[in-house]
Amino acid sequence: MIYSRIVGTGSFLPPKIVTNDEFAERLDTSDAWIRERTGIVQRHIADESQSSSDLALEASRRALEAAGVGAGEIDLIVLATSTPDYVFPSAACLLQAKLGIKGCPAFDVQAVCSGFVYALASADSFIRGGMYKRALVVGAEVFSRILDWNDRGTCVLFGDGAGAVVLEAAQHPGVHATVLHADGSQAGMLSVPGNVCGGRILGSPFLQMNGQGVFKYAVKVLDEVARETMAAAEMDLSQIDWLIPHQANVRILEATARKLGLPQERLVVTVDHHGNTSAASIPLALDEWVRADRIRAGHRVLMQGVGGGFTWGAALVTM
Repeated sequence: MIYSRIVGTGSFLPPKIVTNDEFAERLDTSDAWIRERTGIVQRHIADESQSSSDLALEASRRALEAAGVGAGEIDLIVLATSTPDYVFPSAACLLQAKLGIKGCPAFDVQAVCSGFVYALASADSFIRGGMYKRALVVGAEVFSRILDWNDRGTCVLFGDGAGAVVLEAAQHPGVHATVLHADGSQAGMLSVPGNVCGGRILGSPFLQMNGQGVFKYAVKVLDEVARETMAAAEMDLSQIDWLIPHQANVRILEATARKLGLPQERLVVTVDHHGNTSAASIPLALDEWVRADRIRAGHRVLMQGVGGGFTWGAALVTM
């Protein structure tokens, strides 16, 4: 039987850092207000010359290096993003060109903050089915491009960045189980309700969110999908070494861990210095903790995402 395993991780954050104090200088907010409600202290913001595929390129190079794999050995690219460089071609195709490779399939996945889990599940299925042997799975975002910088309720929450993993065919499971869900009836809770038509923007090009509604919905579905995924893997929650939820808000992360009965010491938290990087948040957190030698070979990691759509999902992996 064919399985897939993560054999390398990588990440990249734009050099520019924006602190809470910088927001406080021009908005009716404060460092204490932002920290108390979100746990966020700072976030990285891309400059005008940096696109999602640029951030993805740097993260991918680091993942390939960690895996000891050349770009030419990749036979599938799946890139999760809600902020692609263009309407088309896909950011995945642009990344493929920047990596200097041709021919392998490359496509984007749009599931907002659940995007990386969706992308990982897709690549895992392709590898298990025998179609491909080695995939590059990426989450990359420049959410700073879709924020209203005068809206203190949203602009302080998000950051830019990219994370990547190399997924490889194996005889023993790395990815034990993945579970994906969506409920389009909740679309209005978190969205960017605009589009381009005839050279004009119709609707709003800015992110809008019902913060309280998102919080309640996120905690509920993250609890449910964690239990569903563990059941699919025929394992118990006590067998999880690390929980990596989508890094949206420290309150959501801590509430999820409590509902699952997991000690806070097993909860991976990077939202304080990354902000919410949407589809990039899970692979960013994974790579940071791998490189810090906290997540090690043999550890079981449950990764969870929840975001606009509404979408949610989880993946249980052994590193």
